[in-house]
Amino acid sequence: MSTATRLHWAALTHSGSRKPRNDDSFIAFASGTQGADILAANGSHSLATHDLVFAVSDGMGGGNAGDLASSILLQQMCEIIPETFKVAAAGLFPDCLSHLDDALHSVHEHINDAAAGREECRGMAATLALAWFTPENLYLANAGDSRIYLSRDGALTQLTRDHTSAWGQWQRGEISEVQYRNHPRRSALYEVVGGGHLDVCPYLAAIPYHPGDRFLICSDGLIDGLWERHITNALANAADSPALIAETLLKRSLDNCGVDDTTLIVVAVTGVNDALQAET
Repeated sequence: MSTATRLHWAALTHSGSRKPRNDDSFIAFASGTQGADILAANGSHSLATHDLVFAVSDGMGGGNAGDLASSILLQQMCEIIPETFKVAAAGLFPDCLSHLDDALHSVHEHINDAAAGREECRGMAATLALAWFTPENLYLANAGDSRIYLSRDGALTQLTRDHTSAWGQWQRGEISEVQYRNHPRRSALYEVVGGGHLDVCPYLAAIPYHPGDRFLICSDGLIDGLWERHITNALANAADSPALIAETLLKRSLDNCGVDDTTLIVVAVTGVNDALQAET
């Protein structure tokens, strides 16, 4: 992938109707030799000198614990991911997937330690859907049911795995999308970051990306109000900007459901010619 590649993104979040506090968190940052630079919710950035990272986390737990867990998770990833640049500067070749795995195990312990001895934080945990764009590949990590989708040439692919038995049944064709959405244990997660569990086993993957690709990173609140066809159609419209796509998806989801906290980031990949046209 050419270092002329540019990413354009837009992020939105909305607190669900069940409670006033939003336990979802999101982050966008540029990772480089000087650490992480936090980026605005909407923007455009080249991959020539920095990696770009986008992540969504859905917190859970009593009191303020959900909000705290998701915030801790994303802040820790923001601090840990840029360490790969220090390794590279030392003449070594960092393994990004191993680095992500180590990072999540470290944050898992950190969240559990933060909850220890604090009744209001007992069992606090968070999901994660993280997309780390380097000039060569996209590296992704997920735990729980926050998702990353890829839209390429009009086809939609879920890149992450929901850590629920119901999702596995749906993917294997044992139940339909309708049956999955109404499954009584659809939200019963067997993987989260924290939660007092001894270990975490995130899903990790590396995939190539291309100009024209679009990605959606979201919490399960967005999915509650959308069918797969809604996501497919919205991301496939090449004329729409990431900001317009994000607004369209959020509005439809809230109109259809809106009970849970809802967060999404839409990322579009462009080549140098597309990037120049977009900025003129």
